Amino acid sequence: MSLHDRPQGMLMRDQERALHAYDCIDHVPKDQQRNYKIAVNDLGVNIMRSGLCAALAAVQRQGERSKPLLEHLAGASVPGLENADACDLPRRVRELNTEAYMIATREMLQVAMWLKRAAQATFGD
Repeated sequence: MSLHDRPQGMLMRDQERALHAYDCIDHVPKDQQRNYKIAVNDLGVNIMRSGLCAALAAVQRQGERSKPLLEHLAGASVPGLENADACDLPRRVRELNTEAYMIATREMLQVAMWLKRAAQATFGD
């Protein structure tokens, strides 16, 4: 969705997350969609199971395949992680204080959920 196609005025946070997710999914190359979908499906569960730091480390370990997902997460404007990029997102998360880490975790779960929904709806089987 282009910038001029977006709804005007104030958006709810969930609307902003949904727009961000679908915009990100539109830019995933066809040959990377399968790996992206697997990674995004695992992300929310890994955050719940191991925490945000460990989940991002698992994504980062995938190497170059994980770069699009890390870029999409970094671009989600999560409080405390604004202006982060794919390379420094895991480091920035590790540097958060406890309160900011809890907020970032909650927000990343929401971003992960919207990315998962968008991937399922857009990529199909």
